[in-house]
Amino acid sequence: MRLNQLKGFTGSVLLFVAVLLQGCASNSYIVLLENPNGHTGAVQVKGEQGEQLINIAGYGAALDGSETPAAVDAEKIQEDFGDAMAARPKIPKHFLLYFQVDTMLTEESEMLLPEIIAEAKKWPAVDISVVGHTDTLGSAAINEELALVRANLVAEWLKQKGLEYHALTVESHGERNLLVMTPDETLEPRNRRVEISIR
Repeated sequence: MRLNQLKGFTGSVLLFVAVLLQGCASNSYIVLLENPNGHTGAVQVKGEQGEQLINIAGYGAALDGSETPAAVDAEKIQEDFGDAMAARPKIPKHFLLYFQVDTMLTEESEMLLPEIIAEAKKWPAVDISVVGHTDTLGSAAINEELALVRANLVAEWLKQKGLEYHALTVESHGERNLLVMTPDETLEPRNRRVEISIR
């Protein structure tokens, strides 16, 4: 069995390939699975017997291209691909915390904090990245500093909660990496944020 993460023509594709050792190539097949983000891409299967497009999660086709894609029972997927699926690394989690004009979190972001801690505790050796951002109001130098202050405040809060981690990185993107593109000197609440990545 082999696990592949491919880029299909409609986005990221998560698929599994099973080679069933019964001496017949037509027993080898591929199954398209839904991505963790809820989307399903597509994969084109080209083989000696033809070409097939799989673009529905849970559908599979023979690797030789001889069969039209068909639904594969969840139990069959588990039987053939269970070990490979269990061996997949955990998908990183990302959180956005938004700020008022200064270093005060919005009320909605404060409510996310317990969820962030709970998620980080699920990882055996967690790596956490904390990146601060600002909108374009003010000078680039001041915004670089403000974004770093925001990121450091969040990192310190994580440490104060007793979170054990393998690595914790903190950086500032200032106004350089806007979530919402705006002209200079523009207030934009969605750009005043800290991104937390847990992996």
